[in-house]
Amino acid sequence: MLGAGDVDNMDPNISYYSIGYLALRPWSRQLFTYPATPDHTTDAVPDLATELPTTDNGGVSQDGLTYTITLRPDAMWNTSPARPVTARDVVRGIKRTCNPALPFGGLPDYEDLIKGFQSFCDGYAKVGTSAKEIANYAENNDIAGVQAKDDHTVVFTLTHPAAYFVDMLTMPAFSPAPKEYDQYVPGSSDLAQHTISDGPYQVESYSPTKKIVYTRNPAWKASSDPVRKAYVDKIVVDETVTQDSTQQQLQTGTASADMEFDNFPPPSQLPGLLSKKDPNLTIGPTASSNPYLVFNTASPNNDGALGKAQVRQALSYAIDRASLIQVLGGKAVNAPLSRVLPTSIVGGETPFDLYPFDTAKATSMLKDAGADGMTVKILYRNSSEGSTKVFQTVQQELSKAGVKVEGVTSPNADFYTKYLQVPSVARRGVWDMAIAGWGADWYGNAALSFFNPLFSGEPSFPPVGSNFGLYSSEATNALIKQAESAKTQDEAAQLWAKADKQVMTDAAFFPITNPQQANYHASQVHNTVYVPAIQNYDPTNVWLSPDKQGD
Repeated sequence: MLGAGDVDNMDPNISYYSIGYLALRPWSRQLFTYPATPDHTTDAVPDLATELPTTDNGGVSQDGLTYTITLRPDAMWNTSPARPVTARDVVRGIKRTCNPALPFGGLPDYEDLIKGFQSFCDGYAKVGTSAKEIANYAENNDIAGVQAKDDHTVVFTLTHPAAYFVDMLTMPAFSPAPKEYDQYVPGSSDLAQHTISDGPYQVESYSPTKKIVYTRNPAWKASSDPVRKAYVDKIVVDETVTQDSTQQQLQTGTASADMEFDNFPPPSQLPGLLSKKDPNLTIGPTASSNPYLVFNTASPNNDGALGKAQVRQALSYAIDRASLIQVLGGKAVNAPLSRVLPTSIVGGETPFDLYPFDTAKATSMLKDAGADGMTVKILYRNSSEGSTKVFQTVQQELSKAGVKVEGVTSPNADFYTKYLQVPSVARRGVWDMAIAGWGADWYGNAALSFFNPLFSGEPSFPPVGSNFGLYSSEATNALIKQAESAKTQDEAAQLWAKADKQVMTDAAFFPITNPQQANYHASQVHNTVYVPAIQNYDPTNVWLSPDKQGD
């Protein structure tokens, strides 16, 4: 597998990035997951769990507040000797997600949903950040809504019914954690060198930004895993290959090139690949806003101009979405998105556009706001052709409205971890706009996974959320609270639509597209089923032609 960047984290309870999820797939398992099964890749299925909980089988209580989940008895950690994955490991993993050193970025999804979790996390925030202090707090404090009933039964208690809860449990944040992880600070480089596997592969070696090597896990039993087939003996991820070189090697049959890692086909090559109907190209659906432009509302630059909604609205009028879609590969793979929610997500069914392209209006509004002639710094990943072309296009268009644009470049591996997930970087004005991306944490009834992590005010500020621009609105927050506790899906959809309109009225960000994801593989790779959750083919379910078994 060839890539140009690294994972965000090798800690399953902390990783919050599609490439991180891809890297976890071979060696980390969840209670439920999305399978590499054609036409069912967004249907949650049991992974470590024995079955999907329902009211009929007793897994869900009649009031919808209690979920009882039984673990497979033959799922094993690759410890010495190997031992079973237990319900206590599940509880430990969930506790780790709100640790004070490096919390999981999607906490707003479930912090208020699981009974007692908010108070547990509030106490955790006051603890020191050494491995011993973190482990001691977790060991001596319980979460009322997450209990190990016995070795193989975990019980969740919710604060309100949530039909999406099983889908939420597909997130790697809910992965079990072995007791050995208490020796390390969550998300640390030390832990990344001491991973423990319950999947078909184990991490043989990890050299950050350079290489990941996976080999067979001798403790894994095929009978325990209905999702991963583990056809290949070894997976090698080379993180030093450019996007163009990756595509060239995959197309020319290079022995050491089978699949992409974090590199996708360059947008400029997509029209050609599509026109010749290249059989090795896959165009798969997403439920995402990727890329989008986020405004840093806390930037001190230009006398804090981006803190004004009128300035953000003006900049939105100055950007031509159609031009951005063109440089990203065209409409064939990029459906225009002018709001928060894609149409496939409940609440996003009715499109609207508050900011049709209008340079004259943008120029006038900037002048009225006293922000004409402002300079904007845009953060982007310069190893990505798409990100670079979006930056260049926005730079050209904003210049027509009298706005000067400067680029702030970042390697893929640093973009989130050293820039967007660090609020002090935003508050210092290191960047004013950033070219980021977002995808649903689960599918269908998933509006919550857009609004809570991205737009719910201070509770969603990094690192516990992904509100990178530090946007806050009492009106939006109130609508989110109403929507997440709505009694019916129809009622929720109406409230999510109102929240969507409020976020866009405030111009918290500039959406561009809900894209289809392009992936490319070499001819020797078979059973390439695209899985939206990892934005790639599942590397544990592909096999190679007999005459090309790697290099």
